[in-house]
Amino acid sequence: MQEFKPVKEGKVREIYDQGESLIMVATDRISAFDHILKNQITKKGAILTQMSRFWFDFTGDVVPNHMLSVDVKDMPVFFQNERFQGRSMLCRKLEMLPIECIVRGYITGSGWASYQENGTVCGIRLPEGLAESDRLPEPIYTPSTKAEIGLHDENISYERSVEILEGIYPGKGAGYAEQLRDKTIALYKKCAEYALTKGIIIADTKFEFGLDEQGNIVLGDEMLTPDSSRFWPLSGYEPGKGQPSFDKQFVRDWLKANPDNELLLPDEVVAKTADKYQEAYELLTGQPFAG
Repeated sequence: MQEFKPVKEGKVREIYDQGESLIMVATDRISAFDHILKNQITKKGAILTQMSRFWFDFTGDVVPNHMLSVDVKDMPVFFQNERFQGRSMLCRKLEMLPIECIVRGYITGSGWASYQENGTVCGIRLPEGLAESDRLPEPIYTPSTKAEIGLHDENISYERSVEILEGIYPGKGAGYAEQLRDKTIALYKKCAEYALTKGIIIADTKFEFGLDEQGNIVLGDEMLTPDSSRFWPLSGYEPGKGQPSFDKQFVRDWLKANPDNELLLPDEVVAKTADKYQEAYELLTGQPFAG
C-alpha cells in the first residue's frame, strides 16, 4: 500500500497530494487567536467536512467548488480506514488566491469595536446608531490577507485586494477582485437566507477561492463551518449585546476569561464545544450526525 504524507499542515487541516487531485483531511484540532490548542474536539473534523459537503452541494449553482468526493472509497487505499472516514475530502487542485474573502451581515466582534471607535468597519462607513449584533442594511465585503500559522490575518481595503491580485496577475487584478467580492456576497446571501429558515443566523463568514486550469474562479478550502463562521441561534436573538454562539466563540470567550490557560481547555468546555458543533450541523442539514 502506498504511504502518503501531508504536503501541507494547517491549524486544522492536513493536505495530501495525489497527483491530479488533493485530499483534505480535517483533524479534531481547534485553533483560537491564531494558536492551536492542546485539546482536540471529538468528531470536529468529520462535522467540518460533512458541513462543507452540504454547503458545496447547496451552492453549486452560484459558483463551482473544488469538491469531488467525501467517500474514502474514491481515494487511495491508504485513506480507506476509520482514521480518515468522514473527515476526508477529495478535491480538484486549484491555484489558491492570497485573499481571505470575509463577509459580514451583522455587526459584532472586531467590527463592532471598530464601529464604536470611528463608525466604520474595515474602512467602510456604516449608518449611525447601530447596536451590537445589529443586522446590517446590506452585507459588507471586508477582505484580508491570509497569514501563516501564528501570524494575524490583516484586514485590507477592496482597493488593496485589487493591487495584490494585479501584482500576481497583471491585467486581471480588478476583474478577479470584483468576482471575489460578488461571489462572496452572493454565497452569503443564499446561505444566510436558508439558515434563517433552520433557526440559525450566520453573522459573518469567510471563503477562500482559487483558479482552475482555465483561470476560472472556484470555491476552495472549507465552507460555512463553525470554524470559519459565526453562527447564532435565531431564537432569543436580541441586538444590543453579544449573542450565544454555535461556533468556537465559546472557546475564545473561555480563553479570554482565563488568561493563564496555557492553551488547554477544561473537559467541560471541550464537551460543550463538541455539542455546539454537532447541534449546528443537525439544525442546518436537517440530518442527524452519523460520523
